[in-house]
Amino acid sequence: MTIITDPLFYIVAFPAVVMLGLSKGGFSGIGMVSTPLLALMMPPLQAAAILLPIILLQDAMSVWVYRRNWDAWNLKVMLPGAFVGVGCAWLFAAYVSDALILLVVGLVGLALVAYAWFGPAPPKIPVKPHAAYGAACGGLAGFTSTLIQIGAPPYYVFVLPQRLDKMVYVGTTIWFFAAVNVMKITPYIALGQFSSSGLATSAVLFPLAIASNFLGVWLVRITPTELFYKITYTIVFLLSLELTRRGLFLFIWPA
Repeated sequence: MTIITDPLFYIVAFPAVVMLGLSKGGFSGIGMVSTPLLALMMPPLQAAAILLPIILLQDAMSVWVYRRNWDAWNLKVMLPGAFVGVGCAWLFAAYVSDALILLVVGLVGLALVAYAWFGPAPPKIPVKPHAAYGAACGGLAGFTSTLIQIGAPPYYVFVLPQRLDKMVYVGTTIWFFAAVNVMKITPYIALGQFSSSGLATSAVLFPLAIASNFLGVWLVRITPTELFYKITYTIVFLLSLELTRRGLFLFIWPA
């Protein structure tokens, strides 16, 4: 069983895995950088498939840490929609080219960053959104998470206005995406995205994933997250611009 040996891959894989660890440790959203970063080196679904075993390991650790901190109503409302979203992404990915996926990845990233930067400010008092709205946001989160491991922004749109207790918010986020990531195993197998080389490469990155996960758990307890979000959205914006450019290029001049 061989692993990926290209040094350039590890130059982008190391920060991608660290960002995932910080995200799974509690800085939800930081991990948005990971798949677009790897997608600069390989097809987006292949990048997502290499990261998925790492994410599942980190999910297991984080679910245990936040096992008592989660909101049942939000999970009950959003997870059925997420299941439908994962299925739709499966059908979408099976019939389109890498160029279109790159373009969609880039445009979705740009749209989500634009919403974060220029959308309405969160309300100052807690708001209880409608359950149907939560199902729709869960569906979009499942869809974008399956294609590009970026499901957090649609989730934020629904959950942040509720102004949950900090630890309940973090725990609910961990549990939601842990469930979504388990849902993605079957589509990835059906799409043939798992390979012996990819799985071996994921295993090589496990120690870094574990260390960065513990780092995230520690940091979320002592550090305000506002600066991390600003940095993350800036990086996602730049990566999304590049992925959009590459997608358009492949459409105009296919290999």
